[in-house]
Amino acid sequence: MFKKSKQKRVIQQEKRSGEFKSSKPNSVGNGFYYSFLTMILLLCLIQITISAVLNISKIVSYKAKIIQITKTRDAALALNDQLNDNIKNFSNVTGLEAIARNNLKMSGEDEVLVIINAPKEENIEKPKKFDFFGLIKHN
Repeated sequence: MFKKSKQKRVIQQEKRSGEFKSSKPNSVGNGFYYSFLTMILLLCLIQITISAVLNISKIVSYKAKIIQITKTRDAALALNDQLNDNIKNFSNVTGLEAIARNNLKMSGEDEVLVIINAPKEENIEKPKKFDFFGLIKHN
């Protein structure tokens, strides 16, 4: 019985020594594998960073567009209110009469319309100045 136990120990030592010898070639393969995974991870991180920056820039541009659209909407609502007031004024006779007097230059039956126009400024040509070399200067 004593001899059997020695044989078992020898077999276990051979298995252990074989494991160590075969692990060295696998470590080179594992190193390549880990470096490949590291490169893929770095590429993913770069892609995430680029997409985050692009999304932030899109958010900023969309916020600016939203502000511009709200300003345009507010101006359109103000114009609509003004047009609604004008429609109410047009329905009255006094409103139509005021428009006829101011815009169409009309007068009533017993009224006299006098239009005074301010004189228009005439374009007076200035004399041309000559340069030191005798060339014409443009204003």
